[in-house]
Amino acid sequence: MNYDKPGPVERDWSDAISGIEEIIEDARNGRMFILVDHEDRENEGDFVIPAQMATPDAINFMATHGRGLICLAMPGERIDALGLGLMTPKNSTRHETAFTVSIEAREGDDGDFGA
Repeated sequence: MNYDKPGPVERDWSDAISGIEEIIEDARNGRMFILVDHEDRENEGDFVIPAQMATPDAINFMATHGRGLICLAMPGERIDALGLGLMTPKNSTRHETAFTVSIEAREGDDGDFGA
């Protein structure tokens, strides 16, 4: 199979790529969406759902079908308050993405992530 030439699905992206307003509306309504970055960056897509709307089923879907890290964006003040250090003291990744050490809920399910 030749991946250099678009196939029948790729001829028209108008139904595959949503506009910003539609994505914002999906987020407001708790719907998961795929956010794709620029091909000159990592050229990948991420499943995204607002943290306060993430259910166990949504997280399971991400883990099963995304098969990568499940990340949570948090403000620096909250990261500091939780005492989370950086994953590595010397960040040598191409885009210097600031990952903290991995986290899990110790107890409860209050959804207070400070985001």
